[in-house]
Amino acid sequence: MERIIRITYLEMTSPDHRVPLDHRTRLKLQRVEIPSPELSRFLYQAVGSQWWWHERLQWDRDRWIEHLERPELETWVAYLSGTPAGYFDLEIEPENDVQLAYFGLLPSFIGQGLGAELLHGAVERAWALGPKRVWLHTCSLDHPRALPNYRASGFSIYRTENVIAHLPVTQPTLWPEDPAAQ
Repeated sequence: MERIIRITYLEMTSPDHRVPLDHRTRLKLQRVEIPSPELSRFLYQAVGSQWWWHERLQWDRDRWIEHLERPELETWVAYLSGTPAGYFDLEIEPENDVQLAYFGLLPSFIGQGLGAELLHGAVERAWALGPKRVWLHTCSLDHPRALPNYRASGFSIYRTENVIAHLPVTQPTLWPEDPAAQ
């Protein structure tokens, strides 16, 4: 299925643009030190299925391992009271940029104000890597609060474009009986 989507590219060009959290942190962030294709596939599907993340669902285990063993990739999991609540992937790029490549919360944790907290943690870690800029992109398929959350955290839009996305006929789903996938 083809659909026109709007992609918005955002950047933060100085750590001085970071916006501090206005509340106590509830999430515990833990770096995934041992590449685990099962964990990464779970996080990708659990976080992304309602936002039409589908490209990596076709990857086999070997492709996941190849992706995860790259030294320029960091995966971080956010825990709330010991339960995985979300994650982010950072990609260190040759131009001394860091891309916040994947980011999101599991469905049960959306709407609790945790997105800003997770983003704050991702931005802090990205700047700790010493880049000249931190960037990301989002699209019109993402959560309606995604773009405002990125902007409120100190990111600025530097480009937008409309593209034709080739989506699966049915929306990916975490649960086979999920009526949202209908």
